[in-house]
Amino acid sequence: MDFILIHPDDNVKVNPDNGHKYAVCDIKMGEDIIKYGYPIGTAKQDVKAGEHVHSHNLKTALSGEKEYTYSPFMQKNSTELPITISAYPRKNGEIGIRNDVWIIPTVGCINGAANRIAQKTGAFAYTHPYGCSQLGDDLLVTQKILCNLIKHPNAGGVLVLGLGCENNNITELKKILGEYDEERIRFLNAQDCADEIAEGVKMISELQQQAEKDIRMDVPISKLKIGLKCGGSDGLSGITANPLVGRITDKITEMGGTAVLTEVPEMFGAEQILMNRCVNETVFKETAKLINNYKKYFISHNQPVSENPSPGNKEGGITTLEEKSLGCVQKGGKAPVTAVLDYGDTAKATGLNLLNGPGNDMVAVTNLTVAGCHMILFTTGRGTPLGAPVPTLKISTNTRLTEHKKSWIDFNAQDNEAKDLFSLIVETANGKETKNEVNGYREIAIFKDGVTL
Repeated sequence: MDFILIHPDDNVKVNPDNGHKYAVCDIKMGEDIIKYGYPIGTAKQDVKAGEHVHSHNLKTALSGEKEYTYSPFMQKNSTELPITISAYPRKNGEIGIRNDVWIIPTVGCINGAANRIAQKTGAFAYTHPYGCSQLGDDLLVTQKILCNLIKHPNAGGVLVLGLGCENNNITELKKILGEYDEERIRFLNAQDCADEIAEGVKMISELQQQAEKDIRMDVPISKLKIGLKCGGSDGLSGITANPLVGRITDKITEMGGTAVLTEVPEMFGAEQILMNRCVNETVFKETAKLINNYKKYFISHNQPVSENPSPGNKEGGITTLEEKSLGCVQKGGKAPVTAVLDYGDTAKATGLNLLNGPGNDMVAVTNLTVAGCHMILFTTGRGTPLGAPVPTLKISTNTRLTEHKKSWIDFNAQDNEAKDLFSLIVETANGKETKNEVNGYREIAIFKDGVTL
């Protein structure tokens, strides 16, 4: 069997069949285990050459907050030539690559009605359990997420469905929403009408008729925003799929487009790599604050910052969070880090944006959607059917998964090249449906951090 040595400085190599690590040489107890050219933890005991390296003999070296230094490293400018995609221009200058009609409930109490209206009309209802019994910043975060979904350019029309008595009632939500396209966004309070289903169906029909007037036009690919996510990672994630997506990130950003990388806990142990690519010291300081604040969040709940990877990650060969992070951040390629976004913010700066938020798959894909991403590149070694409100391209780390879950996986990173993935991204932007769209798998989840009344 041909093992994979990822970096010449590594002292472990990877079995391509199962993603697990094996020692290249003898490693003393307490010495660093090196993968991707960086430490992924320390040896718990002496390890002999050829020995399996995993949880039994490797431990994390992560701890709490750190002091960071800015050592900028920038790639050379590229000569990539911009291309066009076919998309729907919006009044505010943004573009949409889809033109669906969405239903956004203001509160969980109205989810059933939202689903009934969706079933009758073909609209998509994005239900959630929040919008009432919330206070302060916790409620504000829910409102911020919902408002950015309401304004998302991939939606050709949106019905905001309220109940009427909730904390997040339509009047209060509009204060956060601000200006909006009145042709594209409508509001309905269920308590105000005798038959909210019939009224909702009528409003959706009007929105659909309005959306049918929209036409695709050629626009520069610099208008495109892509989200970067991994879930169900394995030992090959950092070898096949994530580096491949990283090359796409470089290509898109070099053409003037935008990429958004989230999952802050899965930057722990690899954060210095991102910090050194920050375009200036202000962005560096914001990145350091992003990392340390998320560590404080863990510590404030009496949890270790290294409580990751998941059981599925470990079965797939990932041992420590440092190892997972070093594989995870490769989705960002070598692109300059141009901005740091808080949870629920929308990306404005082109280039690579870092987005505050957890690694939880449903929360993260919602977070990326809210950040304005038109599609999400989702790498996986174990597979998941999950889809965001926007097209979610599932990119497999290995051929076995691709063949086993053909109804989930859009692209096999083990047997294909970046140019093939880029072509698929352009096709997807132009209207080709992803597997999650074909299956009707579209969900949202909102990060909650507050009391419930």
